Amino acid sequence: MDKTSLTKISHYCFDLDGTLVDSNKTIYNSTIYTLTKLGIEHKIDEQEFEGKIGQHFVDIFTAFNIIVPDFDEFLKIYKQNYMQQMDCSKLYSGVKEVLGELKNRGAKISLLTTKAQDQTDKILDYFDLKKYFDLAMGRRDGIAHKPSPEPLLMICKELNADVNNTVMIGDTELDIRCGKNAGTFTCGVLYGYRTKELIEIENPDFIVDRIEQVLAIH
Repeated sequence: MDKTSLTKISHYCFDLDGTLVDSNKTIYNSTIYTLTKLGIEHKIDEQEFEGKIGQHFVDIFTAFNIIVPDFDEFLKIYKQNYMQQMDCSKLYSGVKEVLGELKNRGAKISLLTTKAQDQTDKILDYFDLKKYFDLAMGRRDGIAHKPSPEPLLMICKELNADVNNTVMIGDTELDIRCGKNAGTFTCGVLYGYRTKELIEIENPDFIVDRIEQVLAIH
């Protein structure tokens, strides 16, 4: 955290899963349910699966050698079941307090996730988080997803936020690479779905153990 004296952060962009919401059980349960319902053979170790959360499902299934013939049908069933599994998800401790404090400081706050936009909106409503964000961007047709810088740059442009005063905060290599590709500062969190070693390999500008430590980045 020794770089804080050099920064002038006015825009904080957060990842969702593994950063604000502990949702691994919901994601895993919904994935298994959907594959089973579609009659697709699968053998997915839950711990190994957790280490891939944040990646696009296409990449996850490729890693597990699972063939999904109709991906749109998979997503339709998955998203329906996901909301039925929401009681398995919870906010990480301190999330609302940190977002509230950043808002009180007058900072711009955004969200960038690989989840579909409609699903993202439902999750934010479920946890009463929407009021904290100036912009929440989920996966949208025609827009590349992390680690591409495209969605983060779009967020910065829409919020009139300088990329040089922006920090991308997330728990995976995709978040850190997205920020680096966009030219923003980057912050890796260690309480999410990647090991400390994997986060350190990405060499983010900041690493935090708890979300409250984000408040020291300004």
